[in-house]
Amino acid sequence: MKASLTVVILLAMLGGVSRAADTPANALLVLAKREGILSIVDPTTLNVVARIPVGEDPHEVIASADGRTAYVSNYGFGAYNTLAVVDLVAQKPLPSIDLGPLGGPHGLTFVGGKTWFTAEAAKAIGSYDPASHKVDWIMGTGQNRTHMIWVSPDMKTIVTTNVSSATVSIIQKTIPETGTGMTPPGAPPRGTAEDWNETVVSVGKGSEGFDVTPDRKEIWVANAGDGTVSIIDMASKKVTQTLAANVIGANRLKFTLDGKLAFISTLRGQFITVVDTATRKTIKRFEIGHGTGGILMQPDGSRAFVASSPDGYVFVIDLRPMEIVGHIAAGQAPDGMAWAARQ
Repeated sequence: MKASLTVVILLAMLGGVSRAADTPANALLVLAKREGILSIVDPTTLNVVARIPVGEDPHEVIASADGRTAYVSNYGFGAYNTLAVVDLVAQKPLPSIDLGPLGGPHGLTFVGGKTWFTAEAAKAIGSYDPASHKVDWIMGTGQNRTHMIWVSPDMKTIVTTNVSSATVSIIQKTIPETGTGMTPPGAPPRGTAEDWNETVVSVGKGSEGFDVTPDRKEIWVANAGDGTVSIIDMASKKVTQTLAANVIGANRLKFTLDGKLAFISTLRGQFITVVDTATRKTIKRFEIGHGTGGILMQPDGSRAFVASSPDGYVFVIDLRPMEIVGHIAAGQAPDGMAWAARQ
């Protein structure tokens, strides 16, 4: 019996996968960047149930709508060009997705059955269709370090932050006006083909973390370079207010599910800043570790998870008393997180 158990453990170690229990129906996914590992965490016990290799420099992770597959961006500031893929039920890596010239994939979201991503080195965004196993759409932004991405549920509006250009791109699907001249053979009639328009909005320096309000009327952008938050009106595509939030080194900004609070992390300090979105005033600062990155809200709105890369922990905040109630040992340099709800 002992010999058999030893063989199982050795095989798991050789395969690079560590498994302690089955993946829960609702699971927290956490990336450890320095180790190249995706941890599957039971959010009830805060225990890691599996650790799965996901390649070099993983930065962001997203789960498919059915909660069975995870996609991870291998970033490397443009050195890598793959999306790692993980079977969350079997707890094993699947063949990665080669993005070819689309180097530096980073921001991820899963909408309409597709994985949407930024490609920082290529100054582009794109979508990968798991059904056809192909990148089925690409669009250049013309901006430097296109980093994070949001896609509306109807897939008609895309928002990205462009860190080095200090801009936000708002990209919307349109139907172009009817033109003149002959329609090429096989082409759709003029005036019916879909097109995309990009509006570039200037914000603060180091625009990186952002979120869209639940009513989709505003975009809040955390600017690492000057510690401000730019608020963009989605309809007019203009900055309507700049908050002096004092978050130099800001990394991520996330709203609570009700949209009443905005959490802002910073890589250069020990605090998570909480802003009341109605008064637009800072109401609390949590002292967490030696620098914070990824932020994730639990889907039922009860808790927030905040990654502290320097300390190797993900901190758990209960949003009702607004207190830190626990932490997760998530490996070396935890950062990107996602929620997987299996259907």
